[in-house]
Amino acid sequence: MAKKIFIAATGQNCGKTTISVSLMHLARKKYDRVGFIKPIGPKIEYHQDFMVDMDAVLMAKAYGLERDIALMSPVALHKNFTRDYLNGQLDDLDLRKCILEAVEELDGKYDFLIIEGAGHGGVGSVIGLNNARVAKMLNAPVIIVTESGIGRVIDAVNLNLALYQREQADVRAVLVNKLLAKKRDSILGYLQKGFNDSGLRVIGGFNFSPILANPTVSHISKLLNLPLHGNPDERSRIIHHIQLGAASSQRVIDGLLESSLMILTSSRDELIVTLSSLYHIPDYRAKIAGMVIAGHVPIAKITQQILDDSNIPYIRVNETTADVFTALTEDVSKITAEDQEKLNWIKANAENDIDFEAIDALL
Repeated sequence: MAKKIFIAATGQNCGKTTISVSLMHLARKKYDRVGFIKPIGPKIEYHQDFMVDMDAVLMAKAYGLERDIALMSPVALHKNFTRDYLNGQLDDLDLRKCILEAVEELDGKYDFLIIEGAGHGGVGSVIGLNNARVAKMLNAPVIIVTESGIGRVIDAVNLNLALYQREQADVRAVLVNKLLAKKRDSILGYLQKGFNDSGLRVIGGFNFSPILANPTVSHISKLLNLPLHGNPDERSRIIHHIQLGAASSQRVIDGLLESSLMILTSSRDELIVTLSSLYHIPDYRAKIAGMVIAGHVPIAKITQQILDDSNIPYIRVNETTADVFTALTEDVSKITAEDQEKLNWIKANAENDIDFEAIDALL
């Protein structure tokens, strides 16, 4: 029988999946067999002919668990799932049974099982399976992941805690993520005081890092749903800045920051040629992560040839630079199995930032 842990969160983008990845890495150092499941999967993709949650795909690929992919995402919510469920079109599906059977099978295969929730405690209520209810149903101790802060963290945790308590789920700790390094000890100390009456243990997560917060070149390609041209080895490169190529070529080049994605129009032949040429120079290559070339105007033939010969990563879109810039700056990057630089960073830093023994002792 596996030791279980339910990874909950106060909301989206708290770093819940990052924590799951790190716990998988750390648990494998202590336990021979470590498994993963995301009972309710709201963000789906197809893998091995299965429709499964993207976080299940991440964990399966990153840790060699692909043989269990069907079990790792027993309830995947396709685009119209909610409507179909409320219209009674899915009455023949016993969703609770699907989850219980998957966990039962994984329970027999693994010594330690990471169960990742979806969003805040109430996610899944529409199908009668919110996170708190699932945690109780699986008899799994809960750790709530939250972003850094003091007052807003206490408020957010207590808001979620009320639902977990109503469902009689066993919440044992709060894991605080995205901490500012210089305030880490102070924030954790104040939060422990704030949760003393509730009996919750406060545990530190990762310090904030732009490596995890920023998107990769591959992520931009997926976000825009367009092919990435150029050097395929640069797909996992992390973009630290997104810049508009609206000024003169000289000013754009002078203003380049580290690992910048440049958004420019297809009529800027001189800038496309300049960036493509500079990409061959190591000092500039460190600054140029790639380009998004926008607009309906075709790229000139000779410019296209120079662009392709340079092997610089680029994406061609028909939308305006303003629309592309808005889409990219409003997006929140999610880690995938292709983001090898991020995965390596998580594994390396987990051993310093995450006290696995403290977590394991709570279970």
